[in-house]
Amino acid sequence: MQPPLKIALAGLGTVGAGVAQLITQNKDIITRRAGREIQITAVSARDKNKNRGVDLSSYRWMDDLSAMASDDDVDVVVELIGGSDGPALTLARESLSHGKNFVTANKAMVAHHGDELATKAEKNGLAIKYEAAVAGGIPVIKGLRDGASANRIERVYGILNGTCNFILSAMEKDGRDFAEVLADAQANGYAEADPSFDIGGVDAAHKLSILASLCFGTKVDFGAVSIGGIEQIKAADIEQAAAMGYRIRLLGLAEIDGDNGGSALFQRVHPYLVRKTHPLAHVTGPTNAVVAEGDFSGRLLFQGAGAGDKPTASAVVADIIDIARGETGPMFGMEQKHLEQLPKAESGHRMGKVYLRFIAADRPGVLAEITAATRDAGLSIESLIQQEANADGTALVSMVTHDGPESAVAETLRLLSGSENLINDPMVMHILR
Repeated sequence: MQPPLKIALAGLGTVGAGVAQLITQNKDIITRRAGREIQITAVSARDKNKNRGVDLSSYRWMDDLSAMASDDDVDVVVELIGGSDGPALTLARESLSHGKNFVTANKAMVAHHGDELATKAEKNGLAIKYEAAVAGGIPVIKGLRDGASANRIERVYGILNGTCNFILSAMEKDGRDFAEVLADAQANGYAEADPSFDIGGVDAAHKLSILASLCFGTKVDFGAVSIGGIEQIKAADIEQAAAMGYRIRLLGLAEIDGDNGGSALFQRVHPYLVRKTHPLAHVTGPTNAVVAEGDFSGRLLFQGAGAGDKPTASAVVADIIDIARGETGPMFGMEQKHLEQLPKAESGHRMGKVYLRFIAADRPGVLAEITAATRDAGLSIESLIQQEANADGTALVSMVTHDGPESAVAETLRLLSGSENLINDPMVMHILR
């Protein structure tokens, strides 16, 4: 048997502690599967004295991350600090410069700096593994990079944020509005004290940009993702969607826009209406699910726990096992020189149905104003519902359009901009085709 693979663990939050626990608890089976023992030789975190529920006394404590990156008794550095920049990025750069393979769960860093880090790893003959960065314990990175590698992936989309899915599922089940459900999610640990990255769609956008690179052979381009969140969704939207046979899910969706391989990359994170017959409509709670449509494989569905200490730790240790076996291929499935840098696809010409919701003053002429705007913009209405007026003198007006270009939706909103009859901005949700 080969000599042990020695790892240094930076970051001892719930995931880091879970990694240490998993390597200890499943030592025998991990050794047999890796073909060699995996040993933690050093650890680091902000607070040395914090009780993490796992015995760390046998590991060297290192306050200096630069020393960890250059330590001769370390083969692999595992980064679980988080953040797109700062100590995590410095550790990644220094580890690769000192010949260390690198494992991370840091989707923000991969989304912002993946190209740089992959280039550095290739130059030095090293591996960067990041299965835990997308969809927690679901092996979607490996499944797409390796299992579906012979396919031309035509589209990838899915539920990429468990917090948002938990909130939308609870709104769907209980009929409550967003703010109330968010407060409960925070109280029960399903949402952060500052949930803006989750509910605003940024977390899902980080993950989508990574999936798009893997699926389409393109450079990671987080800056080109169109991002929308769930903050403006009301219980009434959930109710209206259900009446029409849909459920609302925050989805990330990416595809190549164009013929014969395409010339632009479309990436969007936004609330979608999903037909109740679609598998994603039945994904509830803090679960993640990713769908990839391959030209030979057909539709592939990856579903499971998208976060949590144990599922995420499982993905981290699986990456370490791959390195122990010598499985150290390119970070994004092909060498950096073969990845394309595609421009951002414009969305105006994209065809589809859209759900539009307005909060309007309850007075004569409002519906006429809205329908005149859709007429002038060339937007055809399939169905329109106005609810009874609220006590504050407003009414909710919702509609679903026929198939049409997104430019017509944008023009409708432009024509209605500044209307004295409309309260707040309209809510726009695309219908998943």
